[in-house]
Amino acid sequence: MAVRLGSDSSDDLVENSEINITPFIDVILVLLIIFMVAAPLSTVDVAVELPTSAAPQQPRPEKPIFVSVKSDLALALGEEIVARPALGPALDALAKGNKDERIFLRADKGVPYGELMQVMNLLRAAGYLKVGLVGLEDVSGGTQP
Repeated sequence: MAVRLGSDSSDDLVENSEINITPFIDVILVLLIIFMVAAPLSTVDVAVELPTSAAPQQPRPEKPIFVSVKSDLALALGEEIVARPALGPALDALAKGNKDERIFLRADKGVPYGELMQVMNLLRAAGYLKVGLVGLEDVSGGTQP
């Protein structure tokens, strides 16, 4: 058994030039998991351009009921402006309480989709489930690219 009692200058610590790869692999695996979770979330926002309808025009009812959402988000029942809370009772008066009456919903191009859905929810809450969306007829007869 040998013991070294003196100190000489040759006992300096030798630098280790090897890379400890274990923490590097741990960091890479954590980043991989983060990207695997985040990748599907980034594909939800998809731009959609809705085409015009080329369906044949349906016969109009004798006295249709139109609910319109104007560009300033005001509601109109026929030609009269109606407050959102008063839409249900106004429809009941116009449809004579017939909940099976088809309601034609039309909206300005600039109306956000969420606002249109809120109006449809108001119609549903009032008991009117037959809702037709009104749009412009595609006069070209073809489909858009």
